[in-house]
Amino acid sequence: MPALWIAHVSVTDADAYKKYAELAGPAIAQHGGAFIARGGRYVQLEGRDRPRNVVARFPSLEAAEACYHSKEYQAALDHARGASERDLVIVETTE
Repeated sequence: MPALWIAHVSVTDADAYKKYAELAGPAIAQHGGAFIARGGRYVQLEGRDRPRNVVARFPSLEAAEACYHSKEYQAALDHARGASERDLVIVETTE
């Protein structure tokens, strides 16, 4: 069953976060992920506002989780730590 990787991000260091984004995209694609929303327009209705919102679709929850724990993604994530405040969740879809 497919899964969505949903990230809500506030960037605090644009230069470091840019490096994260450059490395994260290929790592996500390597695990079958494809972006369906990436920093577009949004409306915050509840909760904490984080101005960068990213949604990627993966073939399965397991593929999305494996991506997160992969050495490639962790290397990218090293650039986001300290350069952003992030919330990330993986949600299995019904289709």
